[in-house]
Amino acid sequence: MTTSSGRLKTGYYALTAFGSLATSYYFNYLFFFLRDRFGFENRGNLTVAAIHGGIYVFASVQGGRFAERHGLHRSLRIGFAGLVACMLVASVAPWVWLHLVVVVGYTLSVCFVWPAVEALITHDEPASRVPHTVGAYNCTWSIASATAYFTGGAIYDWLGAKALFLLPAAVFAIAWYATGRLERRAAAIEALSTDPPQEVVVHPEARAYSQPVPPQTFLRLAWIANPFSYVAIYTLLATMPSLANRFALTPGEMGLVGSAWLFARMLAFFALWHWTGWHYRFRWLAGGFALMTGSFMVVLLAPTVWMVIAAEIAFGVTCGLMYYSSLFYSMDVGEAKAEHGGFHEAALGAGICAGPAVGALSLQFFPHWPSASAIAVSGMLVVGLSLLLTTWVRAKRKTR
Repeated sequence: MTTSSGRLKTGYYALTAFGSLATSYYFNYLFFFLRDRFGFENRGNLTVAAIHGGIYVFASVQGGRFAERHGLHRSLRIGFAGLVACMLVASVAPWVWLHLVVVVGYTLSVCFVWPAVEALITHDEPASRVPHTVGAYNCTWSIASATAYFTGGAIYDWLGAKALFLLPAAVFAIAWYATGRLERRAAAIEALSTDPPQEVVVHPEARAYSQPVPPQTFLRLAWIANPFSYVAIYTLLATMPSLANRFALTPGEMGLVGSAWLFARMLAFFALWHWTGWHYRFRWLAGGFALMTGSFMVVLLAPTVWMVIAAEIAFGVTCGLMYYSSLFYSMDVGEAKAEHGGFHEAALGAGICAGPAVGALSLQFFPHWPSASAIAVSGMLVVGLSLLLTTWVRAKRKTR
């Protein structure tokens, strides 16, 4: 990789950090804003998360296709411009219905961003470097996401609700400007280059062929596990304000407590990036899924803050394993392109929608049972674990 190309990739990592920082701050603390301004409780916040996820399922696929067909940089510019507009509208919106419209616009806009960023990060990388590149990508966005939650509550307490919209608007505007600069630099590099573009040739690593099932089975297993992790993640994020109420914590204090799982996920990404012993090991995926299910229940039902934090750490590590498995097996068995990135994001959207939707419906039918959403979503995760085990057993029987 030339020095110019390396600087270009650094710019794309910066876009990743900007995007993750701003989206995490806005959407995670939107639930606190809706609680404080409009009196939303768990059912209302879970409904908002489900709406976001439902739109994300379809919009991310179309966003990936748009980026593939009309240009990755163009997709980014449209996405960041839309995000700036949404944040500015939210900063002056006096009505709850208008904030819900902003959530729709935000979801549509962000679907132009992530598939394109993922494709740019791996563009022209030789096959031997793709795992390293995606590992760096995972660490970049997870650091930004954890930082946003850790500091976001204090910012919310200090600067008030306006900052929830204006600060992300400023970051998205910087990202929009930086995208234009990177697009011009990329065009100049391409014009000067005499080397043919490198094609990413994917093939499973040798260890994949020593397992009792084909490599494609691990890809299917990861595609099951990762959406279910997002079932849990977005249920947890939407109910964080109620956890804060239970323990009498301010948004700033909840930012410190609630970021524990995000930092644990970040550290898991670093570990999984550098240690490959988990590759093509079903016991890691299944064990991690079981621990994720148990720790999710403890986070939402624990009687003390310290139990919540301890469970968050286990939850974050296992969610990191689910996400990294999905990306790794997609690279090692499948392909890494913008359109495939759109399908990856759509699978996340399915989990983002399903978990909060089930949680909201459970509270609709059992309004006097505060733990109904936690138990209902935990039941979903048990179903997911059963599906994971069934898929593994069936694949083993077919290969005998």
